[in-house]
Amino acid sequence: METVSFEQVVSRGCGLDVHKETVVATIDGEGLERTTREFGTFTRSLTELKDWLVENKITHVAMESTGVYWKPVYNILEPTGITVWIVNARHVKNVPGHKTDKKDSRWICKLLLAGLLKPSFIPPREQRELRDLTRYRKKLIRDMASNKNRIIRILEDCNVKLSSVLSDTSGITATRLIDKLCDGKKVTLQDIDEVYHGKIRATKEEIWEACNGNITDHHIYLLGKIRSHNRHIESLIEELNQKIRHMLSPYENVLGLLREIPGLSHKTVEDLIAEIGLDMEVFPNEKHLASWVGVSPGNNESAGKKKVVEPPMATNRQKQR
Repeated sequence: METVSFEQVVSRGCGLDVHKETVVATIDGEGLERTTREFGTFTRSLTELKDWLVENKITHVAMESTGVYWKPVYNILEPTGITVWIVNARHVKNVPGHKTDKKDSRWICKLLLAGLLKPSFIPPREQRELRDLTRYRKKLIRDMASNKNRIIRILEDCNVKLSSVLSDTSGITATRLIDKLCDGKKVTLQDIDEVYHGKIRATKEEIWEACNGNITDHHIYLLGKIRSHNRHIESLIEELNQKIRHMLSPYENVLGLLREIPGLSHKTVEDLIAEIGLDMEVFPNEKHLASWVGVSPGNNESAGKKKVVEPPMATNRQKQR
């Protein structure tokens, strides 16, 4: 059988097969004998891997973007000046005869040397740190919303029917009434007068009736704990806001331009910059950007039937060069 050979594009490369507890590395290239070694994933072992690659004058490293296990390896190798490629696992898997860790690393190394791998774009460290902050803030905001929904469910258990008379149970009117109920106090018509406004469709009497339920000490205790948790979350979100604004302060001119776009709030602009960055050169055109963010419709047809394609999750998306 004729052997197919590929032109060598990378002079000295390394293929890494990264797992939770081990990293299998294969080096090959000009003036090198193909060598495979196994390292642990503790910092000391990864430092040994880095020193080994530097000693052998490796110029390029390729590894799969599996889970989060590649991140510590990337952080160790990034300062060395070695070009580190994170590649899509689909580009190197499903090849017959490559089902062991050592063979996987050799196969990745072979594809790297031949220039057959397509690297994913890894944002600069500053953007990665900003993205961690904005995503954590989003999670905390969702936690707050979940807690507010828990409060509404507990009030429903007490036969307090505010959700039936007010369209927004997170608005100022509902919040003040809920605070009073959570303090174990009765809501009077005078209390309703103080928060009532013309946009409310229900009458004052209907709201008063909805606030009269059977709230016990157990409910008050539980509501108090949930509200205390929410206040703690609010303080964390405010701290994150300050940290994010401090990191983005050098780019206030860009933030100002983006905020001029209708529908983009201050927070949305911060999230947008954290996710896609400020350098649009990493996207060849607007179609690549639309596809990356998941708003480009896919076309998956088999046997005459079109299948629904789920949009990519934000945490798993990777920008392709």
